[in-house]
Amino acid sequence: MRRIDASRTYRILESGPIVMVSTHDGVRPNIMTMGFHMMVQHAPPLIGCVIGPWDHSFAALHNTGQCVLAVPGADLARTVVDVGNCSGTEVDKFERFGLAMSRPAKVKAPLLGDCLYNIECVVHDDTMVEKYQLFILKAVAAWSNDARKERRFLHHHGDGTFTADGERFDLRDRMTLWRQFQVDL
Repeated sequence: MRRIDASRTYRILESGPIVMVSTHDGVRPNIMTMGFHMMVQHAPPLIGCVIGPWDHSFAALHNTGQCVLAVPGADLARTVVDVGNCSGTEVDKFERFGLAMSRPAKVKAPLLGDCLYNIECVVHDDTMVEKYQLFILKAVAAWSNDARKERRFLHHHGDGTFTADGERFDLRDRMTLWRQFQVDL
């Protein structure tokens, strides 16, 4: 075994696919790229995400209590990075990157029509925001874009390198204890 710096832990445990966070501040929509998120519980579906006050989306999420988490396919990797390299205070990212918006059902932030999945969220708990910039979101609606040909999720390794999901293994028949969660997306 080779010892590595514990400060690199995030590069090992990056929780899941990169997501794009859509918000609306009452004037215009914005979007940011985010990798720091995690499932907190199944029911109701709660998601933890870190968005700091240095991000333009922070104020919109903090003030409105609403956002959309959109999961892009691997084919959007360059756009995901480019969106993360600029600020909504300086540019209309939807216009600059030609991202398609779709109408949400329960929140004011737009869905991202180019993404594989969209999850409409409301802030469920903000007690850890001041200390950790950690919002606990409750999923209130979810969408699947079945027309997308690229189905691989994009994972960031924290240093500008990415991987995309590859082969999937279906072991649902072995999940005897958690059958209630076996639903196709």
